[in-house]
Amino acid sequence: MSLSERISRIKPSPTLAMNAKALSMRAAGIDVISFGVGEPDFDTPEHIREEAVRAMEEGFTRYTAVGGIPELKDAIIEKFRRDNNLNYERDEVMVSCGGKHVLYNLAQALLNPGDEVIIPAPYWVSYPPIVILAGADPVIVGTAETEDFKLSPELLDTAITPRTKLLILNSPSNPTGTVYTQSELEALAEVVLKHDIWVISDEIYEKLIFDDRPFYGIAQVSEEVKSRTFVINGVSKTYAMTGWRIGYAAGAREMIAGMTKIQSQSTSNPNSIAQKAAVAALNGPQDSIQAMIEAFDQRRKHLLQRLNAMTGVRCNAPGGAFYAFPNFSYYFNTKAQGTSINGSTELCEYLLDEARVALVPGIAFGDDNFIRFSYATGLETINKGLDRIEGALGKLV
Repeated sequence: MSLSERISRIKPSPTLAMNAKALSMRAAGIDVISFGVGEPDFDTPEHIREEAVRAMEEGFTRYTAVGGIPELKDAIIEKFRRDNNLNYERDEVMVSCGGKHVLYNLAQALLNPGDEVIIPAPYWVSYPPIVILAGADPVIVGTAETEDFKLSPELLDTAITPRTKLLILNSPSNPTGTVYTQSELEALAEVVLKHDIWVISDEIYEKLIFDDRPFYGIAQVSEEVKSRTFVINGVSKTYAMTGWRIGYAAGAREMIAGMTKIQSQSTSNPNSIAQKAAVAALNGPQDSIQAMIEAFDQRRKHLLQRLNAMTGVRCNAPGGAFYAFPNFSYYFNTKAQGTSINGSTELCEYLLDEARVALVPGIAFGDDNFIRFSYATGLETINKGLDRIEGALGKLV
């Protein structure tokens, strides 16, 4: 028996390998501090949980429409109108089992073998594999730390070929926390229209932005740009609902219909109870978001101060999400107790073994000079983990 060709093109995930080792160590009773988890460490707000209980008690536990219940589609439409000044109809919106599932459905519906998809690096780890599983080719375009990891119009224009079908933008970004401004997106939109390509705007961290920055998505540039953009969002990060698995997309109705057809032959509808909870999340009180932002901002500032005070480490200030992406290349080509550090993977392995701290190597995100920190954990844990890291780094020569 041989695996399919598409599976052979997918590389093993350094993130999962590191996480598996950390879990194994914890199971053995070892105290491991994790900076790797990409989910808020807050409870789902009470009114959302109550709506889920109500849905179960009322027997809302059967199949629903494949692409989402009408009430949830309407709540999503109102969210776009209220927050983004974007207008959609029900047949331009669909709901899937999380944001990753939305992206997978879209890639399957939009891409053909030989198509190219431009992905700025650093990127979220799943973008390239999702493109590959659709038979298309990811084109990785590196961005500069000195430019806050932002894709410029010049870089985009140079990367586009006759095979280019799609650009993936993620703002705020995982892993860098980069947030694009309105003027920056307007400049990118000019290139998109010039070459007549599609855009995925992954806005899953939309609400988690710091320093009073306004959020702006590329679909807001104009109706013409909106017609070529698929906006991806969900309730997982904004409402601490990662396990509920509700993501959604808005865009051209023909493509939404295609995505729904694919979903009908894979998962069918998203979880019925979670859909009802998502309605309560989008339509209900939003005060829990501000409380999360304030907590994340406090952690962000403290983490930045500690990281930038470490010998040889530098870190840009993330504008959103809950990740920091510091440069640790100063410690490459060093050794400790016979262990050679040649890149981010070896450094993360060393810090897990020596400091009992779990991190995600930057190579998983397309840039080996960096390591991703999630600050979705308390300040006491952050300080304890950073103390351990400093001690371990001091042993490298």
